Amino acid sequence: MDDLVDVLTLKELGTAYLSVTGIEGQDAASSIGATSARVFQGRSQRMPHGRVFGGQVLAQCVMAAGLTIDAERLGAPRPIHSLHGYFMRPGDDKLPIRFAVEEMRDGASFSTRRVHAVQKGAPIMSMTCSFQTRANGLDHQDVMPDVPAPETLQPLSELFAASDDPRARQLAEARPIDLRHVEGSLWQGPPGGAASEQHVWMRTVAPLPDDELLHAAVLAYASDYSLLEPVIRRHGLSWTDPRLRVASLDHSMWFHRSVRADEWILYAQHSPSATSGRGLGIGEMFSRDGVLVATTAQEGMVRVKQS
Repeated sequence: MDDLVDVLTLKELGTAYLSVTGIEGQDAASSIGATSARVFQGRSQRMPHGRVFGGQVLAQCVMAAGLTIDAERLGAPRPIHSLHGYFMRPGDDKLPIRFAVEEMRDGASFSTRRVHAVQKGAPIMSMTCSFQTRANGLDHQDVMPDVPAPETLQPLSELFAASDDPRARQLAEARPIDLRHVEGSLWQGPPGGAASEQHVWMRTVAPLPDDELLHAAVLAYASDYSLLEPVIRRHGLSWTDPRLRVASLDHSMWFHRSVRADEWILYAQHSPSATSGRGLGIGEMFSRDGVLVATTAQEGMVRVKQS
């Protein structure tokens, strides 16, 4: 858990300028289209496949954007309420990532930020985030599904404890998030047959500091783990199928209510569509007491290689 907190602890490098060619120095200030940005840097977690985990980049973008929200100047805290991002290139897990944050607008109650995650001089992700001062208003939510409690389900750390597969070992030992599938893991195949819905309990493996921005970032991190699984489950596939090719394309998230990522959250997911080599996953996150805390959507490239 300390490793994830360290990954999300970004270092501010100062101010730079964005142009069509990437992050530039001060001499780009006068170039056409150059935009001032605050730049942060974070390291990458090592992955068995050598590519940066998409959830890590999501979470680091949230942290970078949130670090530019000055609650004292704005008169009140402004928690994040939405993000919309595109995965553009695979990241190299051996290299750090720089995050250039454009402070696009600070209004009376909303603040908008745009973040570019950059490696090797090119963006690997582009995200827009919005933050809002909390306010009173209309209030309703969907009802939490009735599913077995997380304590009755087997964690992945036990499920893959004896596996020799490095990907399974990473699931068992290295993940900072405890995931427990109600309908069973997709590692070997969809238990119970094909279905377009699934439910996953999740929380961090250890307590987190009392930092609302950090909890939102960790929730974004965890949201990327399993959101495309309903697409795969619907077609009776498993993660170990050698024909399967999956990559995240975009990710949206709406933070409805305050939440702690170190307490159990039910992630209710379904896939309404798959077409043209793309699959869509929709998710709702509920706290254990039934409060809808966030909604997610992600489309991914989901292809089955023909032999």
